Amino acid sequence: MAFSTGDSGGPMAEINVTPLVDVMLVLLIIFMITAPLMSHKVKVDLPEANLDRREEKAPPVPPITLAVEDTGKIYWNDEPITKDLLESRLSIEAQKTPQPQINVRGDKTTKYRVVSEVVQIAQAQGMRKVGFVAIKER
Repeated sequence: MAFSTGDSGGPMAEINVTPLVDVMLVLLIIFMITAPLMSHKVKVDLPEANLDRREEKAPPVPPITLAVEDTGKIYWNDEPITKDLLESRLSIEAQKTPQPQINVRGDKTTKYRVVSEVVQIAQAQGMRKVGFVAIKER
Protein backbone atom coordinates (compact mmCIF):
# COMPACT_ATOMS: atom_id res chain seq x y z
CA MET A 1 0.00 0.00 0.00
CA ALA A 2 1.37 3.39 -0.92
CA PHE A 3 1.46 6.36 1.40
CA SER A 4 1.25 9.92 0.30
CA THR A 5 3.92 12.43 1.14
CA GLY A 6 1.47 15.31 1.28
CA ASP A 7 -0.08 17.09 4.20
CA SER A 8 -2.90 14.61 4.88
CA GLY A 9 -0.62 11.80 6.08
CA GLY A 10 -3.19 9.04 5.31
CA PRO A 11 -3.01 6.18 2.80
CA MET A 12 -3.64 6.82 -0.92
CA ALA A 13 -6.97 5.57 -2.24
CA GLU A 14 -5.73 5.25 -5.84
CA ILE A 15 -4.18 2.05 -7.23
CA ASN A 16 -1.10 2.34 -9.42
CA VAL A 17 -2.06 0.44 -12.60
CA THR A 18 1.16 1.05 -14.53
CA PRO A 19 2.85 -2.27 -13.51
CA LEU A 20 -0.37 -4.13 -14.29
CA VAL A 21 -0.52 -2.63 -17.79
CA ASP A 22 3.15 -3.49 -18.37
CA VAL A 23 2.61 -7.14 -17.41
CA MET A 24 -0.51 -7.37 -19.59
CA LEU A 25 1.34 -5.96 -22.61
CA VAL A 26 4.21 -8.43 -22.17
CA LEU A 27 1.75 -11.34 -21.95
CA LEU A 28 -0.10 -10.06 -25.02
CA ILE A 29 3.13 -9.97 -27.02
CA ILE A 30 4.13 -13.46 -25.85
CA PHE A 31 0.76 -14.91 -26.86
CA MET A 32 0.85 -13.10 -30.22
CA ILE A 33 4.21 -14.71 -30.99
CA THR A 34 3.43 -18.23 -29.71
CA ALA A 35 -0.14 -18.59 -31.03
CA PRO A 36 0.86 -19.05 -34.71
CA LEU A 37 3.48 -21.60 -33.68
CA MET A 38 0.87 -23.75 -31.91
CA SER A 39 -1.33 -24.10 -34.99
CA HIS A 40 1.21 -25.67 -37.35
CA LYS A 41 -0.11 -28.70 -39.21
CA VAL A 42 1.58 -32.04 -39.61
CA LYS A 43 0.86 -33.74 -42.91
CA VAL A 44 -0.27 -37.32 -42.38
CA ASP A 45 -1.18 -39.68 -45.18
CA LEU A 46 -4.36 -41.37 -43.95
CA PRO A 47 -5.47 -44.71 -45.36
CA GLU A 48 -8.43 -44.74 -47.68
CA ALA A 49 -11.48 -46.87 -46.96
CA ASN A 50 -12.42 -49.39 -49.59
CA LEU A 51 -15.89 -50.73 -48.97
CA ASP A 52 -15.98 -52.77 -52.19
CA ARG A 53 -13.30 -55.22 -51.11
CA ARG A 54 -14.09 -56.97 -47.86
CA GLU A 55 -12.07 -59.69 -46.27
CA GLU A 56 -13.96 -62.91 -45.91
CA LYS A 57 -14.28 -63.90 -42.29
CA ALA A 58 -14.95 -67.35 -41.02
CA PRO A 59 -18.52 -67.81 -39.82
CA PRO A 60 -18.92 -67.60 -36.06
CA VAL A 61 -18.51 -70.92 -34.31
CA PRO A 62 -21.51 -71.98 -32.21
CA PRO A 63 -20.74 -72.37 -28.51
CA ILE A 64 -20.51 -75.77 -26.86
CA THR A 65 -22.83 -76.27 -23.90
CA LEU A 66 -21.70 -78.60 -21.13
CA ALA A 67 -24.47 -79.46 -18.66
CA VAL A 68 -23.48 -80.96 -15.32
CA GLU A 69 -25.94 -82.76 -13.04
CA ASP A 70 -25.57 -83.20 -9.29
CA THR A 71 -24.91 -86.93 -9.82
CA GLY A 72 -21.84 -86.08 -11.90
CA LYS A 73 -23.31 -86.83 -15.33
CA ILE A 74 -22.00 -84.55 -18.07
CA TYR A 75 -23.87 -83.63 -21.26
CA TRP A 76 -22.23 -82.26 -24.42
CA ASN A 77 -24.95 -80.19 -26.16
CA ASP A 78 -27.61 -82.30 -24.37
CA GLU A 79 -25.89 -85.56 -25.34
CA PRO A 80 -24.55 -87.75 -22.47
CA ILE A 81 -20.76 -88.03 -22.40
CA THR A 82 -18.09 -89.53 -20.14
CA LYS A 83 -15.13 -87.62 -18.70
CA ASP A 84 -12.64 -89.47 -20.92
CA LEU A 85 -14.63 -88.70 -24.05
CA LEU A 86 -15.03 -85.11 -22.84
CA GLU A 87 -11.25 -84.71 -22.63
CA SER A 88 -10.71 -86.06 -26.14
CA ARG A 89 -13.46 -83.89 -27.67
CA LEU A 90 -12.20 -80.78 -25.89
CA SER A 91 -8.64 -81.39 -27.10
CA ILE A 92 -9.98 -81.61 -30.67
CA GLU A 93 -12.01 -78.40 -30.24
CA ALA A 94 -9.02 -76.58 -28.70
CA GLN A 95 -7.03 -77.06 -31.90
CA LYS A 96 -9.66 -75.38 -34.08
CA THR A 97 -9.34 -71.76 -35.18
CA PRO A 98 -11.31 -69.89 -33.92
CA GLN A 99 -11.95 -71.78 -30.73
CA PRO A 100 -15.58 -72.25 -29.74
CA GLN A 101 -16.78 -70.91 -26.43
CA ILE A 102 -17.58 -73.41 -23.67
CA ASN A 103 -20.76 -72.68 -21.66
CA VAL A 104 -21.04 -74.66 -18.44
CA ARG A 105 -24.50 -75.17 -16.92
CA GLY A 106 -25.11 -76.74 -13.55
CA ASP A 107 -28.21 -77.77 -11.61
CA LYS A 108 -29.25 -75.88 -8.51
CA THR A 109 -28.20 -78.85 -6.42
CA THR A 110 -24.88 -79.50 -8.20
CA LYS A 111 -21.85 -79.05 -5.96
CA TYR A 112 -19.31 -76.54 -7.17
CA ARG A 113 -16.63 -79.22 -6.91
CA VAL A 114 -18.25 -81.14 -9.80
CA VAL A 115 -18.56 -78.01 -11.96
CA SER A 116 -14.97 -77.05 -11.10
CA GLU A 117 -13.72 -80.43 -12.33
CA VAL A 118 -15.35 -79.87 -15.72
CA VAL A 119 -13.86 -76.36 -15.95
CA GLN A 120 -10.41 -77.68 -15.02
CA ILE A 121 -10.66 -80.40 -17.69
CA ALA A 122 -11.57 -77.76 -20.29
CA GLN A 123 -8.69 -75.50 -19.28
CA ALA A 124 -6.23 -78.40 -19.18
CA GLN A 125 -7.12 -79.26 -22.77
CA GLY A 126 -6.36 -75.67 -23.88
CA MET A 127 -9.81 -74.10 -24.04
CA ARG A 128 -9.52 -70.34 -23.44
CA LYS A 129 -13.17 -69.25 -23.44
CA VAL A 130 -14.98 -70.98 -20.59
CA GLY A 131 -18.10 -69.33 -19.15
CA PHE A 132 -21.03 -70.15 -16.90
CA VAL A 133 -24.72 -70.11 -17.79
CA ALA A 134 -27.31 -69.02 -15.22
CA ILE A 135 -30.95 -68.05 -15.27
CA LYS A 136 -31.73 -64.42 -14.50
CA GLU A 137 -33.74 -63.96 -11.32
CA ARG A 138 -37.23 -62.56 -11.78
